[in-house]
Amino acid sequence: MRIGLVYDLRTEYLAAGYSEDAVAEFDSEQTIDALVEAIQACGHAVDRIGHGQNLARYLVAGDRWDLVFSIAEGLEGRSREAQVPALLEMYGVPYAFSDPLVCAATLDKAVAKRLVMSYGLPTPKFVLVQTPDDLDDVRLTYPLFVKPVAEGTGKGIDARSRVDSSAELRTAALSILNRLHQPVLVEEYLPGREFTTGILGTGRAARVLGTIEIIILASASAADYTFDVKEQCESCVSYEALQPGTLRDDIEALALNAYRALECRDAGRVDIRLDCGDRPAFMEVNPLPGLHPTHSDLPMIATQQGMPYEALIGAIIHSAEARIPYVNAVPCPEPTS
Repeated sequence: MRIGLVYDLRTEYLAAGYSEDAVAEFDSEQTIDALVEAIQACGHAVDRIGHGQNLARYLVAGDRWDLVFSIAEGLEGRSREAQVPALLEMYGVPYAFSDPLVCAATLDKAVAKRLVMSYGLPTPKFVLVQTPDDLDDVRLTYPLFVKPVAEGTGKGIDARSRVDSSAELRTAALSILNRLHQPVLVEEYLPGREFTTGILGTGRAARVLGTIEIIILASASAADYTFDVKEQCESCVSYEALQPGTLRDDIEALALNAYRALECRDAGRVDIRLDCGDRPAFMEVNPLPGLHPTHSDLPMIATQQGMPYEALIGAIIHSAEARIPYVNAVPCPEPTS
C-alpha cells in the first residue's frame, strides 16, 4: 500500500515560535524515522505528510493514499485529536486508529469517565470545575487529584496536583484555569499502584498486548506520574512487567472492557490505578498512544512481550486494513505476541 504518515513534529512547531509547554505532546524526528522504517519493513511505501494543515493542502490538491497512519495530536481545543480523522472521513480516505467521535470523547477525560461509568466500570468519583465558583460545590473525599480535563502526556500535572485541603484545591485548580484555559477535572485520589495496559485490535478482535507497572523512584521530583517525571522517566521511573495472577487478570479485564466500551480501534493504552482496597479503577484511555520505539509505553509493553517494534506497527496496520474495501497489496501477516 501507499501509506501517508501524518504527525506533529515538535521541532517544527518550536521553530514557528510555539512554547515547549504547547508542544509537549508532539513527536520527535526519531519517532517519525522509526515509524517510516517500520512501515516500509511491512512492504509499504510511505509519504511523510506532516501536520494536519499539510494534509488538508494535499487533499485539496487531489492527493490520496491507500491508508493514512496519523499520530497527529492537533493544537487547539478538546476535539483536536479528532481533526485529522474527520478530515480524512470527509475525503473518503481510510485511516488507522479511532474515529473522530472516539478521539474527541476520550481526550475529554470527564466525558470518557461518564461513558465508562455507564457500562458499570469503576472509576474515581469526580467533578468538573469550569469556573472558580465551581470550587465551592466540590463534595468529594480528600485527598483529591487535580488535572486539566483535555490534555495528555501529563501536561498540567505537577507536584501540586495531589491536594489535601480546600485551600490546596483552589490553588491547583486556579493555576490550570489561568494557565491552560480549560476546565479542571477533580477526582478522588487513588492511593494504590499504577499500571498501563496496551491493547491491539478493534471490537471483538481487540486483545490485550500486556501490562506494565509504573513505579516512581525515590529520586523523582514527585510521588505521582507528573509531566516532569514522565519527561525524565529514564532516571525517575521503573517500568515492570506485571506478572500473571488475579491482579493482572482483573486489571486487563477492566482495560479491555473500557477500550471496547469507548469503541477504540487498532491500538490504544488504558491507564489503571488501584483504590484504597487494592481494586483496579479506570483512569483514562489513550487512543493515539505514543510510538517512540524505546520511550513510549505501548512499544515498551510490546518489547516486554517479545514483539519487535516493526511487528507492533504491522499489527496496527493489519487491524486498520480490515476497514479498507479493497487493498492492492498483500497485507502484513498478523504478528504473534
